[in-house]
Amino acid sequence: MRRSIHVTASLILCFVLFLHPASTRAQEVEDEREFDYAEGSEKGPRRWGELKKEWAACSNGDMQSPIDMSHERVKIITRHHHERKHYKPANATVRNRGHDIAIEWHGDAGSVIINGTDYFLKSAHWHSPSEHTINGRRYDLELHMVHQNTDKNLTNQIAVIGVLYKIGKPDAFLSKLMRNISSMIDRDVEKELGMFDPSDIKMRSKRHYRYMGSLTVPPCTEGVIWTINKKVKTASRKQIKLLREAVHDYAERNARPLQARNRREIYLLSPAGKNERKRPTLL
Repeated sequence: MRRSIHVTASLILCFVLFLHPASTRAQEVEDEREFDYAEGSEKGPRRWGELKKEWAACSNGDMQSPIDMSHERVKIITRHHHERKHYKPANATVRNRGHDIAIEWHGDAGSVIINGTDYFLKSAHWHSPSEHTINGRRYDLELHMVHQNTDKNLTNQIAVIGVLYKIGKPDAFLSKLMRNISSMIDRDVEKELGMFDPSDIKMRSKRHYRYMGSLTVPPCTEGVIWTINKKVKTASRKQIKLLREAVHDYAERNARPLQARNRREIYLLSPAGKNERKRPTLL
């Protein structure tokens, strides 16, 4: 059998248009034995909110992620010039968490600045197929770069940048990880990467979707600032297949189903141009 079926240990943004009472200090659960992605499973996505009291938001939250970015719902806003990212090399490890493959930086790997606030890069992981969709289209892969600010006075402490991929040319950043990921298929292990530069994740998109949402795994904490790159990158079929093979069987398709929009605003951040100067500025 290709692998055992036992289940082991699973923003950026913002002009604060919304304030949510729940703090986003809660992090993604690490022990994936507690939930899975199998449709109809007792621990599947539709049951997450019933598994633990502290996961209730997975069922009853009204700002849950992922959602569909439909153009007919999007409001175009000029991107704020103070929003920028600055990443730098830092010691990192790559880890098979059972439900996904994740990179974790253990030093100062840089940050994104949103509304004058630094959100520091902590980790990155992949979902296949994509969790977010654009006009109903689901892509082959989605990268989440998780950032955090630990200021207890901040309502929104977590910001996530999402990058979508379709099948095409190999992704250069993933190419650097292929050997390590191949060595951890079906094994919950962590490997040292040494100094690893997150700026190698090239994001040249000039337009980004933004909305307020949640973590996409338990505890589904709300108040997360989401930024999704509009430009879709490419990854090879081999790279995507490896990311699926490395995790456990129940997580080969580790995308949470789409959640209700619930009247939330979705914004398309666009650079200021000759035809865009009269549009409202972000903050």
